[in-house]
Amino acid sequence: MAVEAPPTPAATAAPPRRRKIPPAVLLIAPSVIFMALLLGWPVVQGVLQAFRDDQGFTLEFVTRMVQDPYFWPAVRNTLLLIVVMIPLQFALAIAMALMLRSNPRLHKVHFFVWAIPLALSDLAAGLVWLAIFNDRGYLNSVLSWFGLQGTSWLAYDNQTSMFICVLIAELWRATSLVLIIVVAGLQGIPKDYDEAAQVFGAAFWQRLRHVTLPLLKPSLQVALILRTILAFQTFAVAQALTGQNFPLVVGETYRWYTGLQNPNVAAALALVILVVSMLTSIFYLRALRDQNQGGLR
Repeated sequence: MAVEAPPTPAATAAPPRRRKIPPAVLLIAPSVIFMALLLGWPVVQGVLQAFRDDQGFTLEFVTRMVQDPYFWPAVRNTLLLIVVMIPLQFALAIAMALMLRSNPRLHKVHFFVWAIPLALSDLAAGLVWLAIFNDRGYLNSVLSWFGLQGTSWLAYDNQTSMFICVLIAELWRATSLVLIIVVAGLQGIPKDYDEAAQVFGAAFWQRLRHVTLPLLKPSLQVALILRTILAFQTFAVAQALTGQNFPLVVGETYRWYTGLQNPNVAAALALVILVVSMLTSIFYLRALRDQNQGGLR
């Protein structure tokens, strides 16, 4: 009678278990796929359109973009507008938010009036200010009523006045966005901190610098990133006021796509805006994060 051999360890080993996918991954997978299709795919197509033609890879469209006579003036105007506009917007928004926090009379009406520009489109805001700065606009009419001579504020040969007009229109249109974010941040700061600093004899500017602004930093960070990205996209206001006399990068993108019927160069310009916006956001995040970590050491 044959004796059966004992089973080997390999024969008795349990079958390998399949690695389960964490539930968190399953929950966020639809959102990741949706965002990849919504944002990632257009970016890939834009890169391909900017660096590829019928023969394959090419730098022709980038070269045409750089050699265009309007490109570097558009870059200069865009950067100059951002450098001047962002600090002024934040200064105005913080001042208005602190004024609202003091609960003045009819403060809700003030907030409603200051938030009205958010309800207007960029083009509508540009047309409003065009009626003011035009040669026969309201500003020159008021000056003539006082016996003063008006001027051509939007003349093509006066770059300084055109810049000031676009700057004022953008300040009026977009400061309300920063105001809403700052007001929301101030509502999350208890007044006890400010009152305690006031008890210890801190002046207004000392309380603002050492108490309010540090606690308001997260809101200011969000507003700074959002407003800078949107400032790179300034177009309709300048287009309504100055046309092609004050070129901006987004305006050049529109001109190449619609006027010159060249979507490849337009895609290259759009990539410039995308890269600069991403680098600026990363710089803001790292700068503010380093400051916070330095204060915790």
